[in-house]
Amino acid sequence: MELFLNVLSALLILLSILPFIRNQHWVFRVPEFMKIQLLILQTAVFALSIMLVSKDLWFWVLNAAQLGLICYHLYILIRYTKFYKRKNTSRTPQSSSTVKVLSVNVHQFNRDFGRFHELIAKHQPDIFITMESDSKWETSNRVLESDYPHTQKMTLDNTYGMHLYSKLPLQKSEIHFYVAEDLPSFESHFKTEDGRDFIIFGVHPPPPSPTEERTSKERDGDLLCVAKKIRGSRTPTLVIGDFNTVAWSDTSILFRKTSELIDARVGRGILATFHAKYWFFRVPLDLLFHSSDIFVDRLETLEHIGSDHFPILCEFHIDPAAKYVQDDEVKTLKEEEKEVVDELIVEGRKEESDNRDRTEHPH
Repeated sequence: MELFLNVLSALLILLSILPFIRNQHWVFRVPEFMKIQLLILQTAVFALSIMLVSKDLWFWVLNAAQLGLICYHLYILIRYTKFYKRKNTSRTPQSSSTVKVLSVNVHQFNRDFGRFHELIAKHQPDIFITMESDSKWETSNRVLESDYPHTQKMTLDNTYGMHLYSKLPLQKSEIHFYVAEDLPSFESHFKTEDGRDFIIFGVHPPPPSPTEERTSKERDGDLLCVAKKIRGSRTPTLVIGDFNTVAWSDTSILFRKTSELIDARVGRGILATFHAKYWFFRVPLDLLFHSSDIFVDRLETLEHIGSDHFPILCEFHIDPAAKYVQDDEVKTLKEEEKEVVDELIVEGRKEESDNRDRTEHPH
């Protein structure tokens, strides 16, 4: 038992340390997804070691490191709980009408279209975005277009299709291919019912994993291109989608600083969206960032629809006059970080995937 606990302790320490190494290979990036699971396992192993392992030098070295990493994980994760206080964001007389947005990775091979249609009927979002929506999903969702006549579509069968449906008229829409011809990002311009302009960006970059992309280069480059596009915009902006990273990763932090947006999860909860079928392995991959003039009234995950992701629902209003309430949540890049961002974008554009079935698109 002592040997088992010591080996397990060393393995958990290694997995906790790997993300500190700035290498984009999946071996170093995947463990950063596991911070919640590592915290749970390390706490359990630490407690068992105190009770069952002989107090020799090896014990003190391992458990000192283990305790330090437990404290570090808690320090990072506490801000994604309701224990972390947020400032009051109640409505003012200048607030816009409410907008309700739903985002979900439907999982391309999920054919339970009816459950998804029931979800839309139940929650009645003003706008919804689907990721991994292929030609069969596009066909099945045509029945929703009577209620959602304003659409933006990129139908792909490579698990990176994306569709947007809206009750609100689209003022302008663009589909960007920042790092590859088969990885779209949406830019959609709207007005609220009372005439306030806002922009929604929908994103779904590829994940680093042993079964998908070997590195995070395309993911990092894609997200940071979106962030640079947003930076300096004066229009209220919201970015939502399957980021294929977690809110506390280096990539998310650089995205937040580059875009000068706010992480909506801070103070609201972990809100894990993946994997829907395996509770212990759940992590928050579907993220939401917003400008300081957007106030999130509600953010929650919804019921299972047969996908490997849970849908995420956001309700928000716009209030430029009250943006100062959230302005101190906006973080900006340091000079050395700007160079890192530019390098990551270049690397992302250079990367050639041998995992996806590429399709060329006119755009």
